[in-house]
Amino acid sequence: MSADSRLNAAFAQAPVFPLTPSSRYVLFSDCHRGCGTNNDNFLKNQTLYFAALKYYYRRGFTYVELGDGDELWENRSFDVIKSIHNNVFWLLSRFYREHRLIMLYGNHDIVKRNSRFTGKCCTSYPCSVCHEDELFPGMAFHAGVILKNENCRKEIYLTHGHQADFFNSVLWRTSRFLVRYLWKPLEAAGFLDPTSAAKNNTKKKKVEQLLSEWAGRTGCVLITGHTHRPMLDESVSYCNTGSCVHPRCVTCIEIEHLRILLVKWTLATHPDRTLYVTREVLSGPFPLNL
Repeated sequence: MSADSRLNAAFAQAPVFPLTPSSRYVLFSDCHRGCGTNNDNFLKNQTLYFAALKYYYRRGFTYVELGDGDELWENRSFDVIKSIHNNVFWLLSRFYREHRLIMLYGNHDIVKRNSRFTGKCCTSYPCSVCHEDELFPGMAFHAGVILKNENCRKEIYLTHGHQADFFNSVLWRTSRFLVRYLWKPLEAAGFLDPTSAAKNNTKKKKVEQLLSEWAGRTGCVLITGHTHRPMLDESVSYCNTGSCVHPRCVTCIEIEHLRILLVKWTLATHPDRTLYVTREVLSGPFPLNL
């Protein structure tokens, strides 16, 4: 099966959500929430991410996670991840209860496509800030999602993007084995995983080219993650949210008032040298009524 076929399959039965002038969506990808060890790449940015999450929750955004939310290749236990990052899961559960949560799976959390896994692992969590014991009862994790506006010629297609990466889609079990038992210990010693599109520039460019070409042929706006490289220009054809594991920032894409923009959350300092979390627009806003 070709990359085009895999991308087409991701949207074959994709749920469609409305995109109106009053719609507010925020798109994150590649959080890679881990178990709190040195291999937990999310750990260094958890404060930035949580601050951003509170900002979007209070402003009525719908949170969309485009896959690889949890690092389930390096880690076997989802329970440990939920325990370490219980404040994040608590806030995500608030989005869910207000019907403002849309979750997709990527290659690193592809097991979430299995309803038996989600039924077992996604219905409870240890929470240090409340006594509730439900997280996402009945939650479905999608391969793809479509945002549609009747007045726009182009629909917005959301997916993780690993479908354009043969080794991380078709051979994901082999990749998971290598990451879990070979590259995880080597990463701790300073080596980078050459099979990862996020860490291999040649592979990254190839994946992005395939995704961009598919978006051009289908005439849609395609937004993905996977490569960890944030991308948004005036053409608004192929876009990328970036990731939550950049060295000093978290990036995401906002859609509001039928406009799209790329945003960075990072630490800044006041004149008195106190730290604060700041939101910075990297690109846009660009209109979506194409």
